[in-house]
Amino acid sequence: MAKGFPVNAFGRQAALTISALWLALALMLAGGSALAASQPVVLVMGDSLSAAYGIEQRAGWVSLLQTRLDGKARVVNASISGETTSGAAARLPDLLGQHRPEIVVLELGGNDGLRGLPPGQMRANLAQMIEQSQAANAEVLLLGIDIPPNYGRAYRDAFTGVFTRLADEHDLPLVPFLLEGIALEDELMQDDGIHPTAAAQPRILENVWPALAPLLEQSGVAQAALAQD
Repeated sequence: MAKGFPVNAFGRQAALTISALWLALALMLAGGSALAASQPVVLVMGDSLSAAYGIEQRAGWVSLLQTRLDGKARVVNASISGETTSGAAARLPDLLGQHRPEIVVLELGGNDGLRGLPPGQMRANLAQMIEQSQAANAEVLLLGIDIPPNYGRAYRDAFTGVFTRLADEHDLPLVPFLLEGIALEDELMQDDGIHPTAAAQPRILENVWPALAPLLEQSGVAQAALAQD
């Protein structure tokens, strides 16, 4: 055999090089995991208004929120089209345990109203979700919604009153009407008259942002990072 670099030494050198590469990769992954763990988590529990129904997911207001936060917080969108307060209440405990959010955004009730379900039932479900979130040390933001006038004034008043009463009772920030400045603008609503278009999504975020930004700041997101463009 020709004289030169010993085979065993070469093997040891290769093994050391591979080990160093794996160690570097592990450190990078650990660093990324630590960074993700240090980010405040915003859990959005909603229905089709937050699930980007009828439009591209990336165009929805929740995706726009994640973009605006630019890595300063992580947004988990647990919204499902057609979701009721009962369905969301059943899902919430597992989501709280899995994601341990600092903030829970509740955008629910629209499907309860469209189905004519008792406002008292909706209120009980939302109250349960609020209390569970607070017990998990999460701040709660409540997003109010309205229903069409053909449901009658008495039912409509009882429905919208749920949000204001819950906000008062639990001392929560409230966006009174998520679709303020949108719902009556035909060009901002899809043909069904219920779901906003992609063009409306930035406006929805602007309706949510003033109530959400203080909670983000309390959760450790620097005020400078919350400045609007």
